[in-house]
Amino acid sequence: MDDYFNAEYLIFWQTAVVILGLIVGSFLNVVIYRLPKMLELAWQAEARFALEQEPQVPSETFNLAAPRSSCPNCNTQISALHNIPLFSYLWLGGKCGQCRTSISWQYPVVELITALLSLLVFLKFGPNSELVFALIFTWSLIALSGIDAKHYILPDNIVLPILWLGLFANLSGRFASLPDAVLGAIFGYGVLWVCFWGFKLVTGKDGMGYGDFKLMAAIGAWFGWQSLPATLLISSLTGAVVGIALIIFNKNDRTTAIPFGPYIAVSGWLMMMYGPQIRGLLMQLMNPTF
Repeated sequence: MDDYFNAEYLIFWQTAVVILGLIVGSFLNVVIYRLPKMLELAWQAEARFALEQEPQVPSETFNLAAPRSSCPNCNTQISALHNIPLFSYLWLGGKCGQCRTSISWQYPVVELITALLSLLVFLKFGPNSELVFALIFTWSLIALSGIDAKHYILPDNIVLPILWLGLFANLSGRFASLPDAVLGAIFGYGVLWVCFWGFKLVTGKDGMGYGDFKLMAAIGAWFGWQSLPATLLISSLTGAVVGIALIIFNKNDRTTAIPFGPYIAVSGWLMMMYGPQIRGLLMQLMNPTF
């Protein structure tokens, strides 16, 4: 394994991971855009069935693979040359190659973030089985963050598979012992469930969604119950700071809902990368020595 880390191989692996991250980031953009629409169509079909109405036949197939990506303004299909992750956006100056309408900055940002985080994950874990699990976890969190930020939902289609994948990874104790992972999944869900109902009993309002419970359970399944206090603390503080900043700069008022999923996702990723250091720092802050 040491041969993989000499200068020649290291540059090769780093370049490969960055390219892979850009490609996956491009796919994650598709997931962020299309999965909520797919879920909405499925919910509408279920509602029509429950109301005993005639099913609505879609005019075309709509899933993660079809139809081909096209400009939302002029409906021109995006060619392969114009669909190269990050580079096509820069080459086209952030505009559609046909109608010159501006393209959302979300696309290059997601691709760049995915590439950078993938590289950081590789630098921590190296080319081994832990890397595969860590990359899947990272990519899933990026997709969930993008969807929750735009639509205020954390789809079970992504959350539940990564929860089970975390338990599977820890059958051999890759990130936590299996008992700690099982307890992490239970307590991760349970803690936010208790907070939700406590808040609702006091205020009569929903403070968060059930998707947040499941995502916290997934974090616990990956990194054990010991990771939950730090994850909850970091996500809560980050969410509070962002929420206050938005109010101060008049972007939101106090009644505006703020998606909590992205903050849980960021905290979970930090626990994967720096969990022992974060827990150690928190212990020092809680028990200072003079």
